Amino acid sequence: MSKSKRRLRGAAFTVVAVTALAGVLTPPPSASSAAGCDKAPTGVQVSDHFLPFTVPAGLMPDPQFDGLSAELQVHRVQPVYANGKCHSVPNRAAVLIHGRTNYGPTSFDLRQPAPEGGELSVQKALARAGIDTFAPNLLGYGRSTRFAHGLDDPGNASLPAYNPDGITCSNPVGCDRTHVPVFPLNQQGAAQDPTLFTNPLGGQLRAHSSHVRFARVDTFVRDIRQVIDDAIARAQPSDGKVTLVGYSAGAQFVGRTLYAGNPNPLLPHSDQYIAKVNRVVFAASLFGFDTEETPPPGGSFATFPLHVFVGGGPGNLPPDREAACTGRVVAGSRDQVAAQNREEDPVGAQWGGNIAGHPTGVARSPVFSSYGWNTEVAAQLTPPTLVIHGLEDAPPTSPANADAIYNAAQMTNKVLVKVACGSHTFLWEGCSGTRCTPTSGTPYGGTPGAPWAGPHSTFKAALIEWIKSGTFNGAPRGQFTVNESGVASATGP
Repeated sequence: MSKSKRRLRGAAFTVVAVTALAGVLTPPPSASSAAGCDKAPTGVQVSDHFLPFTVPAGLMPDPQFDGLSAELQVHRVQPVYANGKCHSVPNRAAVLIHGRTNYGPTSFDLRQPAPEGGELSVQKALARAGIDTFAPNLLGYGRSTRFAHGLDDPGNASLPAYNPDGITCSNPVGCDRTHVPVFPLNQQGAAQDPTLFTNPLGGQLRAHSSHVRFARVDTFVRDIRQVIDDAIARAQPSDGKVTLVGYSAGAQFVGRTLYAGNPNPLLPHSDQYIAKVNRVVFAASLFGFDTEETPPPGGSFATFPLHVFVGGGPGNLPPDREAACTGRVVAGSRDQVAAQNREEDPVGAQWGGNIAGHPTGVARSPVFSSYGWNTEVAAQLTPPTLVIHGLEDAPPTSPANADAIYNAAQMTNKVLVKVACGSHTFLWEGCSGTRCTPTSGTPYGGTPGAPWAGPHSTFKAALIEWIKSGTFNGAPRGQFTVNESGVASATGP
């Protein structure tokens, strides 16, 4: 795919123009009307643009970033109609929010071939169904701004822990504390990847240029608000609204975005943004935090802003479940996830490894404080809500979170879907072998007589149906399980 990048004169954003269509489809004869317009997309187009803004004072934990210029990268995949779209076909738009580590384009536009044909990409599947999708990299992720004294400084990765007394430090350049294990200590000096000690630190630990976490949840809420406005302006949805999709930690950010009671003075008019969302999806959601930002036990958030990682693809299941869930990990998907993360992070791609001058590549993500998504907040949600989760997911994003969100939500139109043989990364996961062909019934979203393609196909079909009609399997409410063969059945009201 050929791309060119240009700064438009007088414009406030950068566009990555795509000169070739991606995933061109051959529409069925019924796709075009007698007037020559298209009722169904004939292809999709992939592009990236940037949303500039000035960091408001107090938005980020470190005040040195107050007032600085920043920008958000937005990865858009839109439907293309070769003969123009028929007027009777509505415009639909969705904003998809990534999780704690993997970037937006990696999460939702994974360019990994699917065994049954096409790609694992969620965005392309939605675009082929006529849905315009926007997957941002939130601040500190991908090609969005990271700041010279923020995540661009390898010396802002974690240092060793304080001595057991919690006060004294044996490292001459400093020590660190962390508030959660997912932001580990000593990433500057770790012996194995991800390590920065050789590349780019040159064998010396460095003192931090920023001594606090990079972001808080409300930092990302402001990002999401910008992308909602941008998506509405660009896609011109027929109802003037977007469907908001949050995955993993991104679901936490989405939940906070839809919290009408947010008291942050930097984020006024929450009700106005809630009114711009027609439906919401919580996928593999984190859940169960304090409503407002609260210091952890001991009183200290992480004392460093930068987290680095490698890989990021589908994880392993216990041996008995891995054997039962044949074909769950699509061959090559782990490598593709890592490759796309490196592609989105050219600076991190030059870090890591134990041989000087030969980096192995890492991906960078921000350290942040979590809050604002719990039963109290979920009880105040108003948009129709789809909660979808893999039954093989594990804490802290276990299926129990899905139950809690669904039970707390008070709106009439709410649906809970649990997908067998789906782990935390079920949006990329497949199926192979005899289990994929149902002995009775048809895989949800599939073709009678055809095998189930796996959890990734269920997730895509569920998003498409929810965005278009606010239903799952034809129902606007209820609880469902998708079994190991992909067949959906109702399990509760």
